[in-house]
Amino acid sequence: MDKTFEKFLRREIDLAAVGAGRRTDNSPYFCTPKGASIFGWAGVDGIHFCFIRGFGGTVFAVSPMNTPPHFVHPLARSFADFLRLLLACGDTAALEQAWMWDEAQFDDFLREYPPTPEQREVLSQIAKRLGLTPMERPWAYIKEVQSSFDYGKIKYTEDYYDLVPEPAAQPAPPAWKVTFDGGFWDRSGRARTGKELPLGKEFTWAGRSWLIPAAYLCAKGLVLDLCARVEPADIRAFTDKWDLRPENDSAVNFTREQRMQMDLENPLRMDLRPRVEVNGKPLRFTQGCAVSFNPCVPEGFTNELEAKWAVEHYGLDASRGWVISRYSFPWPWKRRPQIKSLSLTMEQQPDHVPGPRFQAHQPGDTFVFTHPVSGIEYTLTVRALERQTLPAGTFGAGGYVYPTNTVAMSYTLSPEPEESIHVSDCDEGDRPRRAEPQDPLSPEARGFAAVMGVIGGADGPAAVTVGGRPQGKLRAAYASLHFEPVEKDVDWRVEFEYKRFEDAAFALL
Repeated sequence: MDKTFEKFLRREIDLAAVGAGRRTDNSPYFCTPKGASIFGWAGVDGIHFCFIRGFGGTVFAVSPMNTPPHFVHPLARSFADFLRLLLACGDTAALEQAWMWDEAQFDDFLREYPPTPEQREVLSQIAKRLGLTPMERPWAYIKEVQSSFDYGKIKYTEDYYDLVPEPAAQPAPPAWKVTFDGGFWDRSGRARTGKELPLGKEFTWAGRSWLIPAAYLCAKGLVLDLCARVEPADIRAFTDKWDLRPENDSAVNFTREQRMQMDLENPLRMDLRPRVEVNGKPLRFTQGCAVSFNPCVPEGFTNELEAKWAVEHYGLDASRGWVISRYSFPWPWKRRPQIKSLSLTMEQQPDHVPGPRFQAHQPGDTFVFTHPVSGIEYTLTVRALERQTLPAGTFGAGGYVYPTNTVAMSYTLSPEPEESIHVSDCDEGDRPRRAEPQDPLSPEARGFAAVMGVIGGADGPAAVTVGGRPQGKLRAAYASLHFEPVEKDVDWRVEFEYKRFEDAAFALL
């Protein structure tokens, strides 16, 4: 029995006023888990609080009036923490409902329903007689407990499964197999499995904790797994800032500028260009892939199976987030070598950072901006500005008609930058249209039209150097494509490309 709970029982403190009163009849409800030991009742809607055999001192709330599968939620890792939450919140009502609120809603509830004098008397007894203090950040604590909990481990009675079908069992993890070309998804059995070389190397880089659990020696080359640890608080801060929910977690709901900023801030994203040295010989990767494990996924959603299996295989802490990257490095020799030394250099791919916006009305216009890292002040001077129409058939048909109207701008930068600086259109452009009526069930064009493969990249127009002049290299930028000629002035955006983290080398073997 939990020691604080034993002490609590000896002190005979009555929690009825704060929503966890005792009853002589602790008859369970249909959704009360197997092995539950009920210690308190809210007095409304059958809500009760319990321990569950096999989960130690964790305190659970059972809410029979909730919709499936939200009947049971963990509240605290121990009874002492449960009481500390009560000291911070004044009543179990806030604790029991926290699973469906964000922090602002939680705080609003606490402000609207402060403890009554009777409740304050009970809370005072808890603090004095058990020597406890209020939980510092109750909502954050509850969310972390719930986000790291495996709800699939709770077992119920047949009465529950008569009303709520038991979820289909997930497939068992396949035999762990790492191949040179297969990434995390090759289960065909055709490719030869690499020989595992355990490493267990840990280090800190780019503000993260890293684990290199193993390398794999394949006939074609070396495969290396890199595991970056991500704290749940960082994931929640990111999703809260951008209001990411299952119904809006899609790129189409955000502008390109927002997507660029989200890429910078996403704690589950890191673009790497790792290098290794084997026996003093440098190797560069030819392919890489990654899976991410998010302990904060909403109820009803699960992580990619390959990510879960990787976390389980390497014994990683499932209460934290993980980005597990796999890179393949071809051997520079005809045969697989005997590994005498192995080192890794961590190199970040440059970030694309959105900068200030401007409009160009005519040649000769200037715009001054400052580089966010170097602090160098640049002057952009417009040299030419012209509306253009691309030739018909520039893009493949594929049942779609593509827009062809754009605006071309040539410009110079002074001083000539050593860093990579681009100019792009802030407008996403027009989506391609169907060439003719189609089956309404056939797929629709989702993306916006950019100047793809002709003038810039698929994510938007890019700067192009077209010649040298005394005033600096002449560069070109092209606006996103539209069906109608672009009559209004284009909103341009300066974009910077730079690395936020210095390269670092680590000896692995």
